[in-house]
Amino acid sequence: MKQKPWISLAAFTTCAALILPATALATDYRPAMLANPCAGCHGPDGDSPGSIPSLKGLTADEIASSMKAYKADRRKGTVMNRIAKGYTDEEIDLMAGYFSRKP
Repeated sequence: MKQKPWISLAAFTTCAALILPATALATDYRPAMLANPCAGCHGPDGDSPGSIPSLKGLTADEIASSMKAYKADRRKGTVMNRIAKGYTDEEIDLMAGYFSRKP
């Protein structure tokens, strides 16, 4: 018995429809979402427009160690100590990686 071409096409389309959304979900948007509030003071790309320190040009380790020092009150700040306490170490690492990759 010969298979009809439309059955093969339907099977292929169904498989593609199931696989493609899963591929799109593989993108991790957490770093950008976590870093979004930082843009209010540090600028959207980490290049601060004012007297607030820029994150642009810093390595992920530099950013993460600073945030973790604020979180543990080993580094003095005006609001950063309170802000840093709201993030887990994993979230801090994700944000640091996000800003370190910005051109």
